Amino acid sequence: MKTNSDKDNNEQLALYMSAVANYQDKRAFAKLFAYFSPKINAFGHQRLNQQGLALDLVQETLTRVWTKAHLYNPDKAAVTTWVFTIMRNQCFDMLRKVQHNREDSFGDDIWQLFDSDNAQEDDNDFMLSASLLKHVDALPPLQKQVVRGIYLQELTQQELAEKLHIPIGTVKSRLRLGLEKLKSYMEQAL
Repeated sequence: MKTNSDKDNNEQLALYMSAVANYQDKRAFAKLFAYFSPKINAFGHQRLNQQGLALDLVQETLTRVWTKAHLYNPDKAAVTTWVFTIMRNQCFDMLRKVQHNREDSFGDDIWQLFDSDNAQEDDNDFMLSASLLKHVDALPPLQKQVVRGIYLQELTQQELAEKLHIPIGTVKSRLRLGLEKLKSYMEQAL
């Protein structure tokens, strides 16, 4: 059973959504963000089991709310239903991407060379390490910064994003591109 408080809350959320849809009202969006972000984050933690992915879910869901607000129809659903539907669909997309994510495989392909049991001599390991570091230094500056932060400074993607004051999605993209280039360099060198 809905209380008057729930009804008032739904009406207020509908007013904020209308302001976002019709006027791109940033204050109204900030109210929607403040209301929904903790709920989306909690859902993300439960479903995705990673803080970084949960934060990505918040960012992606609320970005879609901002860009698609004009599509919201109050006659069809409450604001919470509409936003949570976007969140659920975004979460499914993220889960699919995680399953097919090749970032780790790029990293594993390259960095396992350091731990390879096939290395016969310490000289070969040193030459491989020097070669890999030379190729890391040859990366474009932004990719080099992320690869060094993740693999040499051993920061998490979230920690690096906070340190560099950039979105975690940017860290992931730069890491993926950098690792693809490193893999290509190493395949040519071997």
